[in-house]
Amino acid sequence: MTIRIALFSLVLCVNWFGPLSLAADDRCLPTPPDALGPFYKPSVPLRDNTGTGLVIEGTVVTTGSCEAIAGARVEWWQTAATGLYDDEHRGALLTDGEGRYRIETDFPPPYSGRPSHIHFKVFAPGHRTLTTQVYPVMGQRVILFDFILVP
Repeated sequence: MTIRIALFSLVLCVNWFGPLSLAADDRCLPTPPDALGPFYKPSVPLRDNTGTGLVIEGTVVTTGSCEAIAGARVEWWQTAATGLYDDEHRGALLTDGEGRYRIETDFPPPYSGRPSHIHFKVFAPGHRTLTTQVYPVMGQRVILFDFILVP
């Protein structure tokens, strides 16, 4: 099942089933930030796979014009099946020439009262660094998620 997640404001997160359609005025609103958390580590290895069973893919674009950002660095980290953070579930990649990224990882378990989530940090020259989280739904295998950065 493919669920497209769109974030419209800091307080609203809606799961859309099927294609995402937005009015022209709502296109490319910035992705809301979310907590960094205490487990971020810089300088993680470049790779696009930290497990199997959950694919997250999308495009990194700039606000307003919706122009794709080639070469943006997308970093992620999450817990292992044990509910503990480990280096095997950390990775980074660079977006392709059309701003696209695709990672495959394990489905993160809920832990300590927190829902399943994956942390992301996205860097692009000339744009503010984005720190956010993606919240997969149990049984979800594919997430389409665009990161929209502010210049």
